[in-house]
Parts: sequence; structure tokens; C-alpha cells
Amino acid sequence: MTLSSTQLRRAAKLQEKIEEMQQELASLLGGSISVGSSEGKPARKKREMSAAARKKIADAQRKRWAKQKGEAPSDKKAK
Repeated sequence: MTLSSTQLRRAAKLQEKIEEMQQELASLLGGSISVGSSEGKPARKKREMSAAARKKIADAQRKRWAKQKGEAPSDKKAK
């Protein structure tokens, strides 16, 4: 979509009015209003799993696969 310079100026003025109104509303309510951006949100930490927990999960999955195939679970280590 191509906008003319007049349309761009009008859009910029509307954006400024919106921001001013949001600031006014925030001052009335005694806080700040979020516009939906993630600027104020902290990054979520990546969860780490211990080697023992990974082994336990992998062993349980192998047991489920063996049960589904009708085989006895083996004690082999998968690489």
C-alpha cells in the first residue's frame, strides 16, 4: 500500500494525538498504559534440565516404545 505525503503527515499527527491521549489517561489513572509492545517485559529464562533428568525421560520413552512394539525393553544406551 502506497501512501501519499499528505496521508503520511496525517497518520503521524494521529499517532502523536494517540500518544498524548495515552499519556493523559495514564496520568489520570496513576500508572502507565502499555500499547502492546514487549519493551517492559523481561526475557523469559530458558529452563535447563540436568543430565539425570534427560536420561530418566529418555529411558521412560524407550520403555513406552518397547511396550508399543511388544518387545522387552533393552538396557542399551542410545547414541
